This record gives sequence, structure tokens and C-alpha cells, in this order.
Amino acid sequence: MTAFTLHDLAKTIAERARVGDTSTSYTAKLLQDGVERCAKKLGEEAVEAAIAAVAGDKPALTEEAADVLYHLLVTLEASGVTLAEVMAALERRTSQSGLVEKAARPAKGS
Repeated sequence: MTAFTLHDLAKTIAERARVGDTSTSYTAKLLQDGVERCAKKLGEEAVEAAIAAVAGDKPALTEEAADVLYHLLVTLEASGVTLAEVMAALERRTSQSGLVEKAARPAKGS
């Protein structure tokens, strides 16, 4: 098992954002293109992961899941949201049943 974590990946993405060398960094290029481009890529990768899951293609799902996680972290970076903030939200949610937590959320569109 690898010792590489999402925190490691988030740190690398933040570093590439600071350096901003779009000639050598895909991450820097995505971030330069803005949150809309980052979010579009995230959506594309999520759809590809879902298709691989439905197809029962474990190797493809593994690769697409890695893409989803990467593009999620890039989108968070572009949006000024940290992985720590997301993890804190997940931690809050685990203190109660998922069904109870979901029912307590404000209705969308209100």
C-alpha cells in the first residue's frame, strides 16, 4: 500500500499553483484557465468514472477515480477551498447517521 495521500496531492497542486509555469505543468495550465475549466474537467472525469463503474471495469474505474480526485483537488484550489475544510465537513457529518445528516440539510433552491 502506498503512503501517498490526498494531502500530498493537494500540497503538490498548491505548489504548482504558486509556481504557475504553464509550459511545464498541466495543473498550472488548468488553474490559469480558471475555475470553470477546472470544474468542467472534474465533471468529465466523474462521468467517465461512473461509466467505468457501471461497466464493471475495475482497472478503468481505478484510473478514472484517480482522475476525479485530482480534478476535484484542482477545482478546490481554483475555488479557494482547502482539503482541510472538506475533511472537516466530512468529520462533522460522521458524527451522526448519514440519513439524519442528509435530512437536516437545507432544501436546495430555498
